[in-house]
Amino acid sequence: MGEIVDTSKGIHRGIEEGRDLLRFITCGSVDDGKSTLIGRLQYDTKTIFEDQLEHVEDVSRRRGNERTDLALLTDGLRAEREQGITIDVAYRYFSTPHRKFIMADAPGHIQYTRNMVTGASTANLAIILVDARKGMVEQSRRHAFIASLLGIPHLVFAVNKMDLVDYDEAVFDRIRAEFTNWAAKLQVRDVVFVPISALNGDNVVEKSAKMPWYRGTPLLYHLETVHIASDRNLIDVRFPVQWVIRPQSAEHPDYRGYAGTVAGGILKPGDDVVALPSGFTSKIARIETADGPLDEAFPPMAVVVHLADEIDVSRGDMLCRPNNQPIVGQDLDAMICWMVDRPLRARGRYALKHTTRWVRGMVTELQYRLDVNTLHRDEAAESLGLNDIGRVRLRTTSPIFYDAYARNRTTGSFILADEVTNETVAAGMLLSPGQ
Repeated sequence: MGEIVDTSKGIHRGIEEGRDLLRFITCGSVDDGKSTLIGRLQYDTKTIFEDQLEHVEDVSRRRGNERTDLALLTDGLRAEREQGITIDVAYRYFSTPHRKFIMADAPGHIQYTRNMVTGASTANLAIILVDARKGMVEQSRRHAFIASLLGIPHLVFAVNKMDLVDYDEAVFDRIRAEFTNWAAKLQVRDVVFVPISALNGDNVVEKSAKMPWYRGTPLLYHLETVHIASDRNLIDVRFPVQWVIRPQSAEHPDYRGYAGTVAGGILKPGDDVVALPSGFTSKIARIETADGPLDEAFPPMAVVVHLADEIDVSRGDMLCRPNNQPIVGQDLDAMICWMVDRPLRARGRYALKHTTRWVRGMVTELQYRLDVNTLHRDEAAESLGLNDIGRVRLRTTSPIFYDAYARNRTTGSFILADEVTNETVAAGMLLSPGQ
């Protein structure tokens, strides 16, 4: 039985500090049952409060529903409840004795693709729901491709509403074969198929007796046991400096620490490091948090690093190994998802945020717009519209220190912002030079 959690800041912080945390996103086409699945997971793991359940039951009765609509647990906006759809990305937190979870419910409508990109950007795993009656549809392909583009290493195709096809094994096998052929085009190394009924709870938390032909595990068991530790890049040391801590107080007259979140590799006291862009070298004297010193730090820990030498290090700089440095460049190749109504055009100027560094940049070339349903490249495209995905070339006013997104999702990602309004207009994934 899971412990009861809510979404308060204290609990959220506790979850973030958990030793084994899985972030996952549910996505798929409209009415495939994403919100119902998340409600079912919360309900069956006993991680909702009694007053929440009573409210959902009351709303369901007033609507004339035959049973409790668990989707109401996640569809929190009034517009969502009125339309029976998901618009915003709803985050929920729950835990079992084996693992803690942060789950995001992504919208199914095409016009909310940007919301799905936002929710998936930090996910370890994506659950793509498929209606057993409809099989593979356009949004299923779209979300599967976006999940692979965003580097989500684990995909689960949950074939939902099996109760509406009499739990037919042939229906599940046909959909699995269809998606297996599609997934072969994607760069995803771990793909699992699970037949479920989110409405009735079949194969969600407990194995269903109605599908004896299914020899796999229930969905929750897979979420609890999927191996994610090796998904992090623990080889390339990357520490973007977010803040230089200089209290200059009587108690700490010489304190100088560099605060930030470890983006890659393992940091230990005594390690040699180089600071970019200056190129000055030093050793790590100690690593600490508010709770005291650490023997090592790894992603995604937030720590303060102290160096043995007083070298010039500022916000936006990066610490790395002298013999293992990121790519340093101003001419960048990237895939981007355009997130606003105003179209992207070549020669457009934007502010670019990469790790803790802001630079100004210009889109020098739109190489192609990608049709995520057919994977066709439209090289004649002159602009990108809302929710479009394409490949661009950028030129920045000063160099950034990055890795290819496929190697490190943190140092390989960025956002573009409008210089006037500061509105985020695109999310991007950097490619290796010449890729």
